[in-house]
Amino acid sequence: MLQADGGDLELVSIDGKNVVLKLTGHCGSCPYAMMTLKQGIESALQEIDPGITVERAE
Repeated sequence: MLQADGGDLELVSIDGKNVVLKLTGHCGSCPYAMMTLKQGIESALQEIDPGITVERAE
């Protein structure tokens, strides 16, 4: 979905259950970027493991 909007994401690091991601392209400057990370990506990952958290890298 991100690529369809001209963006993408990059895995920066994983430390335990903390995942740090960087949104790139159009998604990097989108005002809804945090919503995408928390309600989209983090929610999907939490279906696999409820303890996972996602942070945005700058």
